Amino acid sequence: MDTRLGLIESRFADIVWANAPLSTRQLVSICNDELDWARTTTYTVLKKLCERGIFEMTNKTVTVLVPKEEFRAIRSQQFVNDNFQGSLPAFIAAFASRQNLSREELCELKKLINSMEA
Repeated sequence: MDTRLGLIESRFADIVWANAPLSTRQLVSICNDELDWARTTTYTVLKKLCERGIFEMTNKTVTVLVPKEEFRAIRSQQFVNDNFQGSLPAFIAAFASRQNLSREELCELKKLINSMEA
C-alpha cells in the first residue's frame, strides 16, 4: 500500500476519517467549506485514495477501508524499514539522540515496552 500522502491529501484523509461513513455530497460540502475545493477536486483526490485502498466509494457513500491508526502504524513501519533497515531500536536511538525526552516520555516508553513483554 502506498502510504505517502502530500499535505493536501493528508488533510483530505483526516476529513474522511473524522466523518466517515458519509455521502459524496457531504464530502464535497465539507471540502468546499474547509479546503475551498471545487467538487471536481474532491472527486479527484477521493479517487486517488480509493485506488490506494485507503477509502472506498460505493453507491455515493464514502467508507474507510484502512482506519487512521492502522494507516499510521503501516506508515511508521514502512519508515523504519526504509530508513533503519527495520530496526526499531536504531530508530529510537536516532530519534532520542536529537530530542531531549522528558521524564514522562521515558516513563511512557518504559510502560509500553513492559506491556509488550507480558
